[in-house]
Amino acid sequence: MKLKLFFTASFAFAVLVVSYLVFSKPNYPVTFNNMDKVGHVLSFFGLAFLAYFAFKPKWYWMCSILAFYAILIEVIQSQIPYRSASIADVVADLAGIALFYIFLFVFRKYQAAKLFPKRSSKAS
Repeated sequence: MKLKLFFTASFAFAVLVVSYLVFSKPNYPVTFNNMDKVGHVLSFFGLAFLAYFAFKPKWYWMCSILAFYAILIEVIQSQIPYRSASIADVVADLAGIALFYIFLFVFRKYQAAKLFPKRSSKAS
């Protein structure tokens, strides 16, 4: 139960941090091309990770809620003078969510293979 509380608190904190970063005036140097998109992918990968372990939601609920949050961010940014909305940012956010589920799928397959290794088919 303590681990669930940890992930729930971490998720709430991450939403606050992501919200602050996407709504505050950018004052960081751009060190490489598409740094913003990488930030979106990593942020939503992290949010999906934390939400999964905090709430264990059905995949479609988590994708829907995080997609709504991604769209909401862009709608609000379109109203902030020093920010701009971008469909590419929403796509990057969705890519982060999808990336989490790909890693989860691969991890589960790896764990299943580790727990139940295939037997050798050599005849004795």
